[in-house]
Amino acid sequence: MANVVIVGSQWGDEGKGKIVDLITERFDIVARYQGGHNAGHTVGIEGKKYVLHLIPSGILHADKICVIGNGVVIDPVALIEELEMLKAAGIEVEGRLFISNRAHLIMPYHRAVEAAEEGRLKEKIGTTSRGIGPCYEDKMARRGVRVGDLLYPELFREKVRANTEFKNRALCALYGGEPLEADQMVSEYLDLAPRIIPFVTDSAEYLNQAVRSGKTVLFEGAQGTLLDVDHGTYPFVTSSSATAGGACTGTGVGPSLIHGVIGIAKAYTTRVGGGPFPTELNDEIGEKIRRIGAEYGASTGRPRRCGWFDAVVVRYASLINDLQTLVITKLDVLDQLEEIQVCVGYEYERKPLHFFPTDISVLSRVKPIYESHPGWQADTSHTRRYDDLPERAKNYLDRLSQLIETDISIISTGPNRSETIILEESPRLQKLFA
Repeated sequence: MANVVIVGSQWGDEGKGKIVDLITERFDIVARYQGGHNAGHTVGIEGKKYVLHLIPSGILHADKICVIGNGVVIDPVALIEELEMLKAAGIEVEGRLFISNRAHLIMPYHRAVEAAEEGRLKEKIGTTSRGIGPCYEDKMARRGVRVGDLLYPELFREKVRANTEFKNRALCALYGGEPLEADQMVSEYLDLAPRIIPFVTDSAEYLNQAVRSGKTVLFEGAQGTLLDVDHGTYPFVTSSSATAGGACTGTGVGPSLIHGVIGIAKAYTTRVGGGPFPTELNDEIGEKIRRIGAEYGASTGRPRRCGWFDAVVVRYASLINDLQTLVITKLDVLDQLEEIQVCVGYEYERKPLHFFPTDISVLSRVKPIYESHPGWQADTSHTRRYDDLPERAKNYLDRLSQLIETDISIISTGPNRSETIILEESPRLQKLFA
């Protein structure tokens, strides 16, 4: 059995939570490697819906271990709310969840600075103002506060006081805001600490020992490839490494111990927040896809921008992540459409582009080259066998596979765990699940 990374192949919201939950039974451990509580993973099981923001969705399996790695940034309040939600649902977490002592803490001053900065920008990034970006900024500036600091109250107090003084200067001088009170933050977080500390460990040591003892790990990211801070549509990106490479830096597990990458993409494309979106549909079809697909953020409730499947984007994601196989989700959302378009390439200044552009000014002006496919206009929801799909739906999936140059091995036809087609005969999937 291999250690595998799951990545989003578009702008996030591809349905990673469901797929992680679906294949967790094939692994011993699920490890989250980046992002914060700005990303929500929604999982449906037997009519119940669970929305998880920090804890890997593998926690819904009673016999699996879950790890929040060092690459994640954690808001203690959000974490405890999630723990309480799981407890109320009868899901036992103690002994099955480990949190890296190297993960960084989101502080109230991070949220204050982010909201002030986003309000100042003329061209909005579209952040959730939950403090994710500023927390990563402090991490890179070497002034971050880490989960392990909660074990040492005096050190924690000293760090928070110094950082609050620094942040207050920016809040007051640059943004005209009100200063924050450091001691109040310290008291609040130290009061929460006893509920978090029992889960804290050296997760890099734990994961490496587990792998070397024969345990298998499913590495789970948040967001998607096009929101990666290095390889996404910068600056309209998240603040961490959402691509497969982030699994190593975000958990402390070396690359030779990871054996493959599974990409996830919707049967169409969505995006939240600002930034270029070549195949966006600002018309009735886009609104229809949004309505049928319930395209609203799991964390924020914000309506997602919707558009046709962009093969240029997913092919680029396949390149960056070295995808072994692809999962297509929400195929059923397209059931009612008479005609379906697929973007097979871009034109820029009347010339074809043969690569995904890194320059945001170029991407914002490309013209999608579309290929038209007849819709199947039949109900695919709840379908569990590939042979039961309409012929035109199969043709559509075959064409996506050709364009991305990888096989499609899992197809989601609804929000629940059971509404999934798994092509067990896929050689690439067999290699990863052997």
